[in-house]
Amino acid sequence: MQRGKLLIIGFGPGSEQHMTFRAKEAILESDSIIGYSTYVDLIRPLITDQEIVRTGMTEEVSRAQEAVRQAELGKTVAVISSGDSGVYGMAGLVYEVLIEKEWREESGVEVEIIPGISAINSCGSLLGAPIMHDACTISLSDHLTPWDLIKKRVDAAAQADFVIALYNPRSGKRTKQIVETQKILLNYRSPNTPVGLVKSAYREREHIVITDLAHMLDHEIGMLTTVIIGNNSTFIYDGKMITPRGYQRKYTLSESEQQLKPHERLKEKAEPWALHGGVEEEKTVTDRLLNPRMLAEEALQKLNIETRTSEKTTSQSDLFQQEDIFEFAVSPGIANKKLTPIQMMTLAETVGEKADLEYTPDHVIKVSVKTATPHKITERLSSVGLLLLPIGDVVNIKACDFCDGDKGDSIPQVEELQQRIGGVAVPKQMNIGFNGCGMACYGAPTNDIGIIYRKKGFDLFLGAKTTGRNAHVGQLVAEEVAPDKIVDLVVRVVNDYKSRGLPNERFHKFFKRVQDVEGFTYREVPEQVVVDMVCGD
Repeated sequence: MQRGKLLIIGFGPGSEQHMTFRAKEAILESDSIIGYSTYVDLIRPLITDQEIVRTGMTEEVSRAQEAVRQAELGKTVAVISSGDSGVYGMAGLVYEVLIEKEWREESGVEVEIIPGISAINSCGSLLGAPIMHDACTISLSDHLTPWDLIKKRVDAAAQADFVIALYNPRSGKRTKQIVETQKILLNYRSPNTPVGLVKSAYREREHIVITDLAHMLDHEIGMLTTVIIGNNSTFIYDGKMITPRGYQRKYTLSESEQQLKPHERLKEKAEPWALHGGVEEEKTVTDRLLNPRMLAEEALQKLNIETRTSEKTTSQSDLFQQEDIFEFAVSPGIANKKLTPIQMMTLAETVGEKADLEYTPDHVIKVSVKTATPHKITERLSSVGLLLLPIGDVVNIKACDFCDGDKGDSIPQVEELQQRIGGVAVPKQMNIGFNGCGMACYGAPTNDIGIIYRKKGFDLFLGAKTTGRNAHVGQLVAEEVAPDKIVDLVVRVVNDYKSRGLPNERFHKFFKRVQDVEGFTYREVPEQVVVDMVCGD
């Protein structure tokens, strides 16, 4: 007898365009189709001459038994489920029936599980991006699971601050479960926690409601509804539910004006997540540049957190509330390397004892502090003469102390560089080393861009590689560049890298790839001596 085959198919929300190619192919190659009557109707356009076996909603076991029986007769049987067959679908029941018959994969009927888009995914896409952090699915149907156990699962998920997708939330006979679920959730989450209700996702009678935990029961909820409940960081923006990817929002100083723009989001590739807006009208941009408080308030409004902390019902909510982490670097200046006692005391008092402070080889102090009002920190630190710098994938200007100012002829150039491109966003962190004399004691040529001042002008180095066994200094590309030319030249090099560099591509790799930057041609460095690594790969 021909060996039979079971095709356990998840066909997604129901619309053909959201079915996988394999799901449609499997339906067409089957001899018979077994499924809940509503599901059979949803795939009607794909049915040809297959035998159809329809059953009611609570007859899942009988469907699985019939499917196995027909497969054992040598047929290719499609067992259909909406969403994914392995998520509250037929896959597990079919395997249970097979196991009772002591089925073995090598000798029994063939089984293929064909995945589909589950309701948590399809409904989530219609609501915005609510499933961006840890999430769980809970079925409120007590047809196969005791209600007391379901309540424990809801309670545990609520305590752990999961985003929760509720399947089978209410039927004609089951009406109390969703009410009790709401009460449990309100023990741990704010009444204004965003909630999305999606009925018949991607089907003809699709209906979407975004509400909150306190008012979710004011709307129609039935068996065709999936309820998605946000966590304590989920917010609503422009009619969409958004859940941040992490519980920390990191801010750093802007690339265009470090001292005044502390709250611009990190760039798109940065973790844990980023907010990005288009360029506004010129007047608005100018206002924001000149007013750090305005920018701070705008960022907080976008995150919709103003009212959240005041409406918490229990301390459990505060445990999972998203934190604002402000990260920046601080120094006494580009050329000045001396911190005054007042500056040190002000820094300590302003950021507090719980802040993380890291002194770096670049003569800056990196600061990471929890705060919802970064502008207060920047204003106070700037008031005592400290220079605030962004961190991350930005341009860092690293200058020597110019022999404590005694060799300060080139200080105007390095200060202009800092003003024009210091903190500008680039594909990967870029270090510009600047030395005020030919001794180059600050190691300018060992940076992505190295600048050394000599009496007749500036020497320019490009493309150093600072780590690895093939580390090398930068390539000397120009000598005796005039003082009135050097800044514009370096700015053009940086802008070229910014516009043509690939994401996360370091400058030395960029220089090698493009071969020419502002008329400077890349040259291969000599082969380096191979040295065994002593501290790991």
